[in-house]
Amino acid sequence: MEDVLSKIYEYIATYGMSVLAAAIIFFIGKWLAKLISELIEKGMLKAKLDAALAKFVKNLCYFALLIFIVVAVLEKLGMQTTSFIAVVGAAGLAVGLALQGSLANFASGVLMLIFKPFKIGDFVEIAGAKGTVKEIQIFNTVLAAPDNVRVIIPNAQVTGGNILNFSVNGTRRVDLVIGVSYEDDLKKAQQVIEQVLASDEKVLKDPASTVAVSELGDSSVNFVVRPWVKSENYWDTYFDITEKVKLALDKNGISIPYPQRDVHMIPKDA
Repeated sequence: MEDVLSKIYEYIATYGMSVLAAAIIFFIGKWLAKLISELIEKGMLKAKLDAALAKFVKNLCYFALLIFIVVAVLEKLGMQTTSFIAVVGAAGLAVGLALQGSLANFASGVLMLIFKPFKIGDFVEIAGAKGTVKEIQIFNTVLAAPDNVRVIIPNAQVTGGNILNFSVNGTRRVDLVIGVSYEDDLKKAQQVIEQVLASDEKVLKDPASTVAVSELGDSSVNFVVRPWVKSENYWDTYFDITEKVKLALDKNGISIPYPQRDVHMIPKDA
Protein backbone atom coordinates (compact mmCIF):
# COMPACT_ATOMS: atom_id res chain seq x y z
CA MET A 1 0.00 0.00 0.00
CA GLU A 2 2.82 2.34 0.84
CA ASP A 3 4.39 1.58 -2.54
CA VAL A 4 1.16 2.54 -4.33
CA LEU A 5 0.85 5.78 -2.40
CA SER A 6 4.46 6.65 -3.06
CA LYS A 7 3.91 6.04 -6.77
CA ILE A 8 0.82 8.29 -6.72
CA TYR A 9 2.76 11.03 -4.92
CA GLU A 10 5.56 10.63 -7.42
CA TYR A 11 3.18 11.01 -10.39
CA ILE A 12 1.52 14.02 -8.77
CA ALA A 13 4.87 15.63 -8.14
CA THR A 14 6.01 14.91 -11.68
CA TYR A 15 2.87 15.69 -13.69
CA GLY A 16 0.62 17.58 -11.27
CA MET A 17 1.90 21.05 -12.13
CA SER A 18 1.79 20.28 -15.86
CA VAL A 19 -1.83 19.08 -15.63
CA LEU A 20 -2.77 22.12 -13.54
CA ALA A 21 -1.05 24.49 -15.98
CA ALA A 22 -2.70 22.75 -18.91
CA ALA A 23 -6.13 23.08 -17.27
CA ILE A 24 -5.51 26.77 -16.60
CA ILE A 25 -4.39 27.32 -20.21
CA PHE A 26 -7.48 25.51 -21.53
CA PHE A 27 -10.10 27.33 -19.44
CA ILE A 28 -8.51 30.78 -19.70
CA GLY A 29 -7.85 30.25 -23.43
CA LYS A 30 -11.43 29.13 -23.99
CA TRP A 31 -12.71 32.22 -22.20
CA LEU A 32 -10.44 34.48 -24.26
CA ALA A 33 -11.47 32.75 -27.50
CA LYS A 34 -15.12 33.36 -26.71
CA LEU A 35 -14.42 36.98 -25.76
CA ILE A 36 -12.40 37.69 -28.91
CA SER A 37 -14.97 36.06 -31.20
CA GLU A 38 -17.81 38.04 -29.60
CA LEU A 39 -15.85 41.28 -29.99
CA ILE A 40 -15.33 40.47 -33.69
CA GLU A 41 -19.07 39.86 -34.10
CA LYS A 42 -19.96 43.14 -32.37
CA GLY A 43 -17.46 45.01 -34.55
CA MET A 44 -18.95 43.56 -37.72
CA LEU A 45 -22.50 44.37 -36.62
CA LYS A 46 -21.40 47.90 -35.70
CA ALA A 47 -19.99 48.22 -39.23
CA LYS A 48 -23.51 47.26 -40.45
CA LEU A 49 -22.41 44.01 -42.05
CA ASP A 50 -24.86 41.16 -42.50
CA ALA A 51 -25.85 39.45 -39.22
CA ALA A 52 -25.50 35.98 -40.74
CA LEU A 53 -21.96 36.79 -41.88
CA ALA A 54 -21.05 38.18 -38.45
CA LYS A 55 -22.35 35.01 -36.76
CA PHE A 56 -20.47 32.76 -39.18
CA VAL A 57 -17.17 34.64 -38.73
CA LYS A 58 -17.65 34.60 -34.96
CA ASN A 59 -18.02 30.80 -34.88
CA LEU A 60 -15.13 30.35 -37.34
CA CYS A 61 -12.80 32.46 -35.21
CA TYR A 62 -13.88 30.69 -32.02
CA PHE A 63 -13.14 27.20 -33.33
CA ALA A 64 -9.86 28.32 -34.95
CA LEU A 65 -8.68 29.76 -31.62
CA LEU A 66 -9.88 26.63 -29.84
CA ILE A 67 -7.64 24.48 -32.04
CA PHE A 68 -4.61 26.57 -31.05
CA ILE A 69 -5.57 26.25 -27.39
CA VAL A 70 -5.84 22.45 -27.63
CA VAL A 71 -2.41 22.30 -29.28
CA ALA A 72 -0.96 24.46 -26.49
CA VAL A 73 -2.56 22.20 -23.84
CA LEU A 74 -1.17 19.03 -25.45
CA GLU A 75 2.25 20.66 -25.69
CA LYS A 76 2.11 21.53 -22.00
CA LEU A 77 1.28 17.93 -21.13
CA GLY A 78 4.43 16.83 -22.90
CA MET A 79 2.78 15.27 -25.94
CA GLN A 80 4.25 15.51 -29.42
CA THR A 81 1.98 17.86 -31.37
CA THR A 82 3.91 17.89 -34.65
CA SER A 83 2.04 14.90 -36.06
CA PHE A 84 -1.27 16.27 -34.75
CA ILE A 85 -0.69 19.60 -36.52
CA ALA A 86 0.27 17.74 -39.70
CA VAL A 87 -2.95 15.71 -39.57
CA VAL A 88 -5.05 18.85 -38.99
CA GLY A 89 -3.29 20.59 -41.88
CA ALA A 90 -3.81 17.65 -44.22
CA ALA A 91 -7.47 17.40 -43.22
CA GLY A 92 -7.91 21.13 -43.80
CA LEU A 93 -6.33 20.85 -47.25
CA ALA A 94 -8.56 17.91 -48.16
CA VAL A 95 -11.68 19.73 -46.98
CA GLY A 96 -10.61 22.86 -48.86
CA LEU A 97 -10.17 20.95 -52.12
CA ALA A 98 -13.48 19.12 -51.65
CA LEU A 99 -15.33 22.36 -50.95
CA GLN A 100 -13.50 24.51 -53.48
CA GLY A 101 -16.69 25.73 -55.17
CA SER A 102 -18.45 26.38 -51.87
CA LEU A 103 -15.45 28.31 -50.53
CA ALA A 104 -15.42 30.44 -53.69
CA ASN A 105 -19.12 31.20 -53.19
CA PHE A 106 -18.50 32.02 -49.53
CA ALA A 107 -15.60 34.37 -50.35
CA SER A 108 -17.74 36.08 -52.99
CA GLY A 109 -20.61 36.42 -50.51
CA VAL A 110 -18.29 38.05 -47.97
CA LEU A 111 -17.03 40.51 -50.60
CA MET A 112 -20.59 41.42 -51.64
CA LEU A 113 -21.67 42.00 -48.05
CA ILE A 114 -18.64 44.24 -47.51
CA PHE A 115 -18.65 46.26 -50.76
CA LYS A 116 -22.44 46.09 -51.35
CA PRO A 117 -22.77 46.35 -55.17
CA PHE A 118 -26.53 46.03 -54.59
CA LYS A 119 -28.96 45.74 -51.69
CA ILE A 120 -32.26 44.06 -50.92
CA GLY A 121 -34.98 45.48 -53.16
CA ASP A 122 -32.71 46.59 -56.02
CA PHE A 123 -33.60 45.52 -59.55
CA VAL A 124 -30.45 43.99 -61.07
CA GLU A 125 -29.13 41.89 -63.92
CA ILE A 126 -26.52 39.37 -62.76
CA ALA A 127 -25.22 36.14 -64.31
CA GLY A 128 -27.68 36.60 -67.20
CA ALA A 129 -30.75 36.84 -64.93
CA LYS A 130 -32.88 39.90 -64.19
CA GLY A 131 -34.90 40.38 -61.02
CA THR A 132 -35.42 42.08 -57.69
CA VAL A 133 -32.92 41.13 -54.99
CA LYS A 134 -34.72 39.26 -52.20
CA GLU A 135 -31.83 37.75 -50.21
CA ILE A 136 -28.04 38.03 -50.11
CA GLN A 137 -26.92 34.82 -48.45
CA ILE A 138 -23.45 33.56 -47.59
CA PHE A 139 -23.32 31.21 -50.58
CA ASN A 140 -26.15 32.38 -52.90
CA THR A 141 -28.04 35.45 -54.03
CA VAL A 142 -31.81 35.09 -54.45
CA LEU A 143 -33.75 37.11 -57.04
CA ALA A 144 -37.45 37.40 -57.83
CA ALA A 145 -37.77 37.58 -61.61
CA PRO A 146 -40.38 39.93 -63.15
CA ASP A 147 -42.72 36.93 -63.58
CA ASN A 148 -42.14 36.09 -59.86
CA VAL A 149 -39.89 33.09 -60.54
CA ARG A 150 -37.39 32.51 -57.74
CA VAL A 151 -33.83 32.61 -59.12
CA ILE A 152 -30.93 31.34 -56.98
CA ILE A 153 -27.47 32.33 -58.23
CA PRO A 154 -24.17 31.13 -56.68
CA ASN A 155 -22.23 34.14 -55.41
CA ALA A 156 -19.10 33.21 -57.37
CA GLN A 157 -21.10 33.69 -60.59
CA VAL A 158 -22.39 37.04 -59.33
CA THR A 159 -18.95 38.52 -58.68
CA GLY A 160 -17.40 36.77 -61.68
CA GLY A 161 -19.41 38.77 -64.23
CA ASN A 162 -20.95 42.18 -64.87
CA ILE A 163 -23.47 43.50 -62.35
CA LEU A 164 -26.14 45.84 -63.74
CA ASN A 165 -27.94 47.70 -60.96
CA PHE A 166 -31.00 49.50 -62.32
CA SER A 167 -32.09 50.93 -58.95
CA VAL A 168 -28.96 52.36 -57.37
CA ASN A 169 -29.09 55.77 -59.10
CA GLY A 170 -32.76 56.35 -58.33
CA THR A 171 -33.72 57.28 -61.91
CA ARG A 172 -33.87 55.43 -65.25
CA ARG A 173 -34.31 56.45 -68.85
CA VAL A 174 -37.15 54.92 -70.84
CA ASP A 175 -36.02 54.25 -74.42
CA LEU A 176 -38.75 54.11 -77.07
CA VAL A 177 -38.64 54.26 -80.87
CA ILE A 178 -41.73 55.72 -82.55
CA GLY A 179 -42.05 55.70 -86.33
CA VAL A 180 -44.22 58.03 -88.40
CA SER A 181 -45.00 58.10 -92.10
CA TYR A 182 -42.82 60.01 -94.59
CA GLU A 183 -45.95 61.91 -95.66
CA ASP A 184 -46.67 63.23 -92.14
CA ASP A 185 -45.56 66.56 -90.67
CA LEU A 186 -42.46 65.76 -88.60
CA LYS A 187 -42.63 68.94 -86.52
CA LYS A 188 -46.24 68.29 -85.64
CA ALA A 189 -45.46 64.66 -84.74
CA GLN A 190 -42.62 65.80 -82.49
CA GLN A 191 -44.86 68.34 -80.75
CA VAL A 192 -47.55 65.71 -80.14
CA ILE A 193 -45.04 63.32 -78.56
CA GLU A 194 -43.56 66.12 -76.41
CA GLN A 195 -47.04 67.08 -75.19
CA VAL A 196 -47.70 63.46 -74.16
CA LEU A 197 -44.47 63.42 -72.12
CA ALA A 198 -45.19 66.81 -70.55
CA SER A 199 -48.65 65.72 -69.41
CA ASP A 200 -47.44 62.51 -67.72
CA GLU A 201 -46.87 63.00 -63.99
CA LYS A 202 -44.35 60.18 -63.77
CA VAL A 203 -42.01 61.77 -66.32
CA LEU A 204 -39.35 63.88 -64.61
CA LYS A 205 -38.66 67.46 -65.65
CA ASP A 206 -34.98 67.12 -64.81
CA PRO A 207 -33.23 65.52 -66.64
CA ALA A 208 -35.19 66.74 -69.64
CA SER A 209 -36.78 64.28 -72.01
CA THR A 210 -35.39 63.77 -75.51
CA VAL A 211 -37.55 63.55 -78.65
CA ALA A 212 -35.50 63.57 -81.85
CA VAL A 213 -35.38 62.06 -85.32
CA SER A 214 -32.93 59.18 -85.19
CA GLU A 215 -33.37 57.31 -88.48
CA LEU A 216 -34.84 57.49 -91.95
CA GLY A 217 -36.04 53.90 -92.08
CA ASP A 218 -37.27 51.78 -94.99
CA SER A 219 -40.91 52.60 -94.32
CA SER A 220 -40.91 55.24 -91.58
CA VAL A 221 -39.14 58.21 -90.03
CA ASN A 222 -38.15 57.08 -86.57
CA PHE A 223 -38.11 59.20 -83.43
CA VAL A 224 -36.19 58.29 -80.29
CA VAL A 225 -38.36 59.07 -77.27
CA ARG A 226 -36.37 59.13 -74.02
CA PRO A 227 -38.13 60.36 -70.88
CA TRP A 228 -36.56 60.02 -67.43
CA VAL A 229 -38.50 58.48 -64.54
CA LYS A 230 -37.93 57.20 -61.04
CA SER A 231 -36.63 53.63 -61.06
CA GLU A 232 -39.78 52.21 -59.46
CA ASN A 233 -41.97 53.83 -62.17
CA TYR A 234 -40.01 52.48 -65.15
CA TRP A 235 -42.35 49.79 -66.45
CA ASP A 236 -45.56 51.68 -65.67
CA THR A 237 -44.26 54.67 -67.62
CA TYR A 238 -42.96 52.48 -70.46
CA PHE A 239 -46.38 50.97 -71.06
CA ASP A 240 -48.33 54.20 -70.44
CA ILE A 241 -46.23 56.34 -72.79
CA THR A 242 -46.38 53.72 -75.56
CA GLU A 243 -50.18 53.68 -75.39
CA LYS A 244 -50.61 57.45 -74.99
CA VAL A 245 -48.30 58.28 -77.92
CA LYS A 246 -50.21 55.92 -80.22
CA LEU A 247 -53.59 57.41 -79.22
CA ALA A 248 -52.30 61.00 -79.52
CA LEU A 249 -50.84 60.40 -82.99
CA ASP A 250 -54.09 58.81 -84.15
CA LYS A 251 -56.06 61.76 -82.78
CA ASN A 252 -53.89 64.21 -84.73
CA GLY A 253 -54.06 62.24 -87.97
CA ILE A 254 -50.46 61.07 -87.87
CA SER A 255 -49.97 57.49 -88.96
CA ILE A 256 -47.55 54.88 -87.68
CA PRO A 257 -46.64 52.89 -90.79
CA TYR A 258 -45.80 49.24 -90.97
CA PRO A 259 -43.62 47.49 -93.56
CA GLN A 260 -45.35 46.85 -96.86
CA ARG A 261 -44.20 45.03 -99.98
CA ASP A 262 -45.54 45.27 -103.52
CA VAL A 263 -45.54 41.98 -105.42
CA HIS A 264 -45.64 42.12 -109.21
CA MET A 265 -46.78 38.97 -111.05
CA ILE A 266 -45.20 38.43 -114.47
CA PRO A 267 -47.12 36.08 -116.80
CA LYS A 268 -45.13 33.19 -118.21
CA ASP A 269 -46.00 34.08 -121.79
CA ALA A 270 -44.85 37.65 -121.37
